Amino acid sequence: MVDVAGHWLDSADRHLLRQPEVGGLILFARNTESPAQVRELVRSIRALRPDLLIAIDQEGGRVQRLRKDVLRLPPLRDIGIKAGAQAADAARGAAWLMATEMLACGIDISFAPVLDLDHGRSEVIGNRSLGGDGQTVSYLGGAYIEGLQRAGMAATGKHFPGHGWAEADSHTDLPVDERSEADIRSTDLVPFAALAPVLDGIMPAHVVYPAVDSLPAGFSRRWLQQILRDELGFSGVIFSDDLTMAGAHAVGGMSDRVDAALASGCDMLLICNDRGAAEEALMHSQKLGMTAPGHLGRMLARAYPGIDYKASPTWRETVSLLTRLELL
Repeated sequence: MVDVAGHWLDSADRHLLRQPEVGGLILFARNTESPAQVRELVRSIRALRPDLLIAIDQEGGRVQRLRKDVLRLPPLRDIGIKAGAQAADAARGAAWLMATEMLACGIDISFAPVLDLDHGRSEVIGNRSLGGDGQTVSYLGGAYIEGLQRAGMAATGKHFPGHGWAEADSHTDLPVDERSEADIRSTDLVPFAALAPVLDGIMPAHVVYPAVDSLPAGFSRRWLQQILRDELGFSGVIFSDDLTMAGAHAVGGMSDRVDAALASGCDMLLICNDRGAAEEALMHSQKLGMTAPGHLGRMLARAYPGIDYKASPTWRETVSLLTRLELL
């Protein structure tokens, strides 16, 4: 999964997207001026590659790539704080609203929900989390997944097995979570274990948990194959986190990262914000003869609503609920 430069495709973007090893595209804020512009960008992408999975990070709060002429969604932490007894309805509704707006732009998935616990230690997670304990995050995360899937969008939980304890930001450093495996299992792993049967995708963390494996989770067969696949029974798509992030550098150069992520069991590799790194990874993947896994198709949108979605009773009722709860 790669990215493009701006609001419209240029010749270099088109050349990149024609490569058969490219299976997806992620949009960033620099690609999103308005829903109308995003729809046109997606239309041009699909004219070139109708099979691509198109993604975005539209969690709400500080992680919302498209902001103009769409709802300004709350950070997930506010749902648990403000909604009280209606927190599950609010989580379900916030997910449905976000998914409906993104699907109306032609986007297949937003990488959501965040299932990390907020231990009050990680600034990169913080209020992106639904709460500080595993049961709360499992309950609200389950409702959020229901909202996504009801709208027609697949759900991707992140960042397995939990990024909330390690203080460093994996975008700029290699975080280490020194806790015992028992501690991790009794806290951060709880939402992933509870929700693995209903999640369509999972994104592992670029975090090292030395009590379990010396490799970051996204490069670890112990985490992704023995625990996530075999023990938790997850059968969906495993997305690597961005392989250009500092937390991924622990396993070597870009070719080494591609090899390690594939060996661990990742199905789709994200390589973002570095065109040279993307091209290097593509050249290496061509040598490997990479092909798309069959179950990747489950991530494509179930349906794309028309642009008049705001006229539906469900839209009006859901906006009214979140407004009353002071979440919009």
